[in-house]
Amino acid sequence: MSLVFPLRQAARLLLAISLILPLAAAAAPSSKLALDFTWDDVTGIQNEDEIKVVYGIKKDEWEAGVGKALYYARGLYQSYEALGVKREHVDMHLVLHGAAGYWLLDDEAYRVEEDQLTGNPNAHIVKELIEQGAHVEACYETLKAHGWHKDDLLPGVEVVHDAYSRIIDLQSRGYAYLPFF
Repeated sequence: MSLVFPLRQAARLLLAISLILPLAAAAAPSSKLALDFTWDDVTGIQNEDEIKVVYGIKKDEWEAGVGKALYYARGLYQSYEALGVKREHVDMHLVLHGAAGYWLLDDEAYRVEEDQLTGNPNAHIVKELIEQGAHVEACYETLKAHGWHKDDLLPGVEVVHDAYSRIIDLQSRGYAYLPFF
């Protein structure tokens, strides 16, 4: 028996392994797990190409010094990033209305609305979310009810006719709905 045949088989096996290992590494999430978990113990996601989500944000709740829903929206981007999902594959809409509407006011309008000297503590996270690709949307009906104008809004904030019809429209187009009421 010649050595050529076993060497040829070994070379084929090494080539197959060298092609498979990078694919397996790319499929594994990039974040490290705590405690004694491995990624074999944790269910991941199947859809990594077209993630569509709409947050309905009405409740005026705070977390870590910013609006809670904004904090959680940023966290969702971070979760998908840890799972290896590219930012451009996450289509996120944040529809703010009612009691949370003032979160989108620029510093000057925020100071007047809240009767304080400091600016809007949400300005930095709204800017960050918009830079990451989120559509931050203010309800026109909420703006009208409070007497706020488009010039009172933070840069990049979009205005939608009303929150409910916007949320329903996005849901009818396949967006997952996360309410913060």
